[in-house]
Amino acid sequence: MEVFTWSRLFWMRNQFVKRCLSIHHLSQAQSGYDVIVVGGGHAGCEAASAAARMGAKTLMITHKIKTIGEMSCNPSFGGIGKSHLMKEVDALDGLCCKICDQSGIHFRILNTKKGPAVWGPRAQIDRLLYKKHIQNAILNMPNLTVITCSVEDLLLMEPENPDHNLTRKTCGGIVLENGDHIRSHTVVLTTGTFLRGQINIGLEVRPAGRLGDEPAIGLAHTLENIGFTMGRLKTGTPPRLDGKTIDYSKTKPISGDKEPMPFSFLNKTVWIKPEDQKLCHLTRTTEAVNCIVKDNLHLNRHVQEETTGPSKCQIMLSSLMHDLKICKMFGDSLSQHSAIISFIDVGFLAMALLPLPHHDTIAY
Repeated sequence: MEVFTWSRLFWMRNQFVKRCLSIHHLSQAQSGYDVIVVGGGHAGCEAASAAARMGAKTLMITHKIKTIGEMSCNPSFGGIGKSHLMKEVDALDGLCCKICDQSGIHFRILNTKKGPAVWGPRAQIDRLLYKKHIQNAILNMPNLTVITCSVEDLLLMEPENPDHNLTRKTCGGIVLENGDHIRSHTVVLTTGTFLRGQINIGLEVRPAGRLGDEPAIGLAHTLENIGFTMGRLKTGTPPRLDGKTIDYSKTKPISGDKEPMPFSFLNKTVWIKPEDQKLCHLTRTTEAVNCIVKDNLHLNRHVQEETTGPSKCQIMLSSLMHDLKICKMFGDSLSQHSAIISFIDVGFLAMALLPLPHHDTIAY
């Protein structure tokens, strides 16, 4: 099984390389780039670094340098659903697995009571360390330039040969918010939650890519005008709790593996000693908590709208709406050596309710 898995991953890598080799033969546009990547999140970092590693003159455009590689939600990697994707990225010489091994604070193989085919490596990440390492990798990578700006439009061109079967427009670059044009042979959009993004706090709706950052409105209009169908996905950001206020005697501590398994096949060990790993804490809701949440469902916009959430990130509201009696809740540390370590991320309490019901729920 292991030989088959890795041989398939390397076969995928070789196919990817063959498709991308044409980058070297593209003619250089005046003051342009071979590849422009719009967005500096996790997908943007992988796309930009992949192009730069292959020798393409690459430009990454992001709103802020300091938010490159930001882990806005629960800072973790892997798990039952996502570890397979991470292994594929690692086989293509991606960054996330290598940096995960440099910044993880709790490594654990999930689902070990079942067969090896469904095991899932997971790591809780120090969000400050991860951002530090990913920014260092991106900002010091050859062939990669990073600028801070907002992309408002795409440079679309009519096909050169009208008689050709390909009648669709092609993208030849981007338009910045200040009106400047930057030409490129390839434009990769990795906008994540910023594309006409909004955040919901109870029934309040705010236009935002995430809290404190503006959404990408102009680019969303461009894609809509081209003919793309625009939709909306949902997820919930867990509340942060002060670890000093938690009675840990009512939780079950979960330690990391005694021999942490690296995510990257290039690494033999991870950066942290097994005994220095942070604990994860498991607890469960009570009837009192469930009643508070059910009594406030009318204050939640996600309940009132038809939106699609991630399949491996079911929140407490979804569980209660399916009449489950008890919901598991996990408390994870956010960082190793900073003040933010005192905050615990309760992963399944991502309720998107108003602050008062949140406060009442946590009090129980």
